[in-house]
Amino acid sequence: MNQMTDKLLNQDEIDVLLGDNSQESEEVEILSDIEKDALGEIGNISMGTAATTLFTLLGQKVTITTPRVTVTTIKELGELYNIPFVAIDVRYKMGLEGMNLLIMKIEDVKIIADLMMGGEGRDVSGDITEIDLSAIGEAMNQMVGSGCTSLSEMFGTMIDIEPPRSFEISLQDNKLDIFESEEKIVKVSFRMVVGDLIDSEMMQLIPLNFAQEMVTKLLKADGDKIESNKSEGANMNNNDNEIKNKTEYKEVSSGNMQNIAQNSEIHRKMQQETVTVKNLEFEQFENIEEPKYNESIDIIQEIPVEITVQLGRTMRKIGEILEYGPGTIIELDKVLGEPLDVFANGKFIAKGEVVVIEDNFGVRITEIVSPSKRINRK
Repeated sequence: MNQMTDKLLNQDEIDVLLGDNSQESEEVEILSDIEKDALGEIGNISMGTAATTLFTLLGQKVTITTPRVTVTTIKELGELYNIPFVAIDVRYKMGLEGMNLLIMKIEDVKIIADLMMGGEGRDVSGDITEIDLSAIGEAMNQMVGSGCTSLSEMFGTMIDIEPPRSFEISLQDNKLDIFESEEKIVKVSFRMVVGDLIDSEMMQLIPLNFAQEMVTKLLKADGDKIESNKSEGANMNNNDNEIKNKTEYKEVSSGNMQNIAQNSEIHRKMQQETVTVKNLEFEQFENIEEPKYNESIDIIQEIPVEITVQLGRTMRKIGEILEYGPGTIIELDKVLGEPLDVFANGKFIAKGEVVVIEDNFGVRITEIVSPSKRINRK
């Protein structure tokens, strides 16, 4: 009896053994596998588009891996991560009603900001600054904005966001106005690789109710597409009287692949029976001079055309623009006395020089550019 008692587990040991399973069981009840897969697909498509946008901004190869979806709380995240982060608050204003937080390491944010301002992304020591937060906010605005285009196609409705808000946070402090400490939230984690500069985790934190709302809308959009495809298929079958008279269509389930294959084979054979083969004849074209018309253009003379005169242009880095202030002089690419470019609805049509008419500036046309030499300049 004593030997059996020594082998029995106490309650603490039982809790340790069952702890992970209990947590997994609770998570399954909160978020089903179908909902996880749907959220993963949403993140996969939106972040795939965002990676392309980030590549354009940074000039570095960007890879964002397939997302991993879990359910957690801010308290649990605080116990896992003991370093400060940068949070980007993204709120949807059209198509979806909700928000999510993008969580990134401070070092990653400083690297991205440095690359955006023309740096090499390697000397990023020091504390994070307002310029860094502004830069990552603009980067995320373009990344998530491009992701919204993909989501719009996925959900079948226009989706848009408000300008993101960036700020520094510490998950250990549990001081977030957005989430309660014990509130269940969905964490979608990605591995983000930027050239040889960044290889770390980026997290997307979504309120549970908003995550479930996105899944519901996604499944509804998929259902509408399936019904639309069925309707289009029915219309095509009604119009194809010859095939309808020769074929008896039966409703089959998605799992009955044998009947689908048989019906496809019948349809293929019937198409082969009705195919008519003939030699290809090419239409002969002759060189015909383009006709010239002498009709009056009075009918279009009242159409307004926007005339624009370009004094000059230049290109500067974001870091230089942020240093501008009152009195800053910007040097343009035009040399003193060089003719100005005149555009009509964006089309380069002429050159001219600046004149003063009473209290207004004007442009005297000095040269009309021939149609063969005109190019679009922006």
